[in-house]
Formats: sequence, C-alpha cells, structure tokens
Amino acid sequence: MAMMMELNNGLKMPIMGLGVWRMEGKSIRDLILNAIKIGYRHFDCAADYKNEAEVGEALAEAFQTGLVKREDLFVTTKLWNSDHGHVVEACKDSLKKLQLEYLDLYLVHFPIATKHTGVGATASALDQDGVLEIDTTISLETTWHAMEDLVSMGLVRSIGISNYDIFLTRDCLAYSKVKPAVNQVETHPYFQRDSLVKFCQKHGICVTAHTPLGGAAANTEWFGSVSCLDDPVLKGLAEKYKKTVAQLVLRWGIQRNSVVIPKSSKLERLEENFHVFDFELTKEDMELIKGVDRKLRTNQPAKFWGIDLYA
Repeated sequence: MAMMMELNNGLKMPIMGLGVWRMEGKSIRDLILNAIKIGYRHFDCAADYKNEAEVGEALAEAFQTGLVKREDLFVTTKLWNSDHGHVVEACKDSLKKLQLEYLDLYLVHFPIATKHTGVGATASALDQDGVLEIDTTISLETTWHAMEDLVSMGLVRSIGISNYDIFLTRDCLAYSKVKPAVNQVETHPYFQRDSLVKFCQKHGICVTAHTPLGGAAANTEWFGSVSCLDDPVLKGLAEKYKKTVAQLVLRWGIQRNSVVIPKSSKLERLEENFHVFDFELTKEDMELIKGVDRKLRTNQPAKFWGIDLYA
C-alpha cells in the first residue's frame, strides 16, 4: 500500500496517485480497475479531462464488485476555469458524473476565471484573435469562499488550489477561513521550483506534483518539451539503485515530501511507478539531482489559450 500524507485538516492522502489526464474513454475502466488491484487508492481527475463519467463507471464497478469500498479511495477532481462563478453547480456536476456522494479533494484547476460556457462544459472560450476570454469580474477570493461552502455542505472533504504561484498561494492563505490543503503544481527534476515547494510546506500546504516525470513522450509531442527521463545524471543514478529512471524520479518527489500522481496507460508502467517504497535516495544523491534543474515548464496551456499566463 502507498504511504499516506497527513493534510492540514487531519485527513490523509495517499502519497502515490494515478492521474487520468489524456486517458481515452474505453481504456479507462480497465486502467482504473487494474490500478486498484495493484494498490492505487488515489485518483486525480478533472472536469477538463472530459472523462469523469467513464471514471465514475469504473469506480462504481469497483465498489459493486467489492474490489474496494468508497472510504478506501481518495478521489480528487477540479473546478474548471469557466465555472468560477458556479462552484457549487460545477462540483455537483462532477459528483454526478463520478457517481460519488462526496469528493476527498476539490481543487481550483487554474488561478484564472474565464468566460462561463455552461456548467461542466470545459471548452475554453477564445475571442476573435484566438485569445482566452478572461473574466475580470470574479476574484480568486470569491471563488475560494464558494469552495469553502462545499466543505460545510459536506460535498467535499478537503479543498485546494492548483497551478498557484507563491504570491497567489500567500493571498489564499490570507483570505481563507478553510486553508487550502493542497497546491497541485508541475514539478519534476527539470522544474524543481524549490522556493514554491518550501513555501507551501512551511505553511502546511501539501504539494502534489503533477507531471512528476516531466510529461515524457506525451508532452514532447504536445508541447515540444525535453524529458528528464533521458537525463544522463538521472540515468546513472537509476543504474546505481537498480531502478528505472521513472522510479528514481518518483522517489525523489516522495523524498521532497510531495505527493506524486504519474499518469500511465500501460499496465507494466502502472506497476513500475507504484514500486518506489522499497528504496531510499541518499542525501548526496538528492543534492546531485538538485543540479539537473532547468527551470523547464513542460505543460504549456498557452498552446490552447493564445496567451501565456506564466509570462
């Protein structure tokens, strides 16, 4: 079983999860059921992945067949940018699709409100120049207070943020009554973001690393990025520990006290990624990995939005 991370509200979250981004409808059922059999208990979803209904069917089957109980699983999903003004409806829409009565964690997917396109619709509205239609009437503070309502309504056990930098995270801490339990951000050896990770951890916010393997082939294909899995330093260390580079990189993430949610559609990869609890990197090797940082963000939504929000 994957080890647990205690959140700032006392609830526990498995350190290893499975991200379901870019997973196609048909294969999801087998993937999720196989992942549960391997030992995964944490699934990271989002309205924007457009597959909550398929995930919901797989989970329902897992519960009906007695493979797991609802309380054994930790299920996360995310509020899409266009639903910032419709938080409760969006959350209920996700719950309905996932066939769940509550979420373990609900995240604000990006710190940006965009033009509303209908609850649960996640197309990004672009203007005639192909630039994202940003809604300047809804503040992140307003969005957050609506997220807090979900907790008091019993729809969601924990709430958090995603893709927030230090400034936005600090602001959220200032205006929140319910503190964000998690900040889910891209981080891997080529994009270590030590200051952000340390800031969150210092203030009791658990960091979940999305794209913990640097997106590998999929992000190279989508965004033209370089994968850290080909890095000679990391390859050398993997040989030393008799592990794959992916296992080494996930282990590094875990030893930074972050939760990792690698995505894979291959059964052998699902198994491989899960087996990272039987070895430990030395202090020296953790330091060595510090040296490969390239400050390289591989997940670039600007490709779809016509505007670089990280510029």
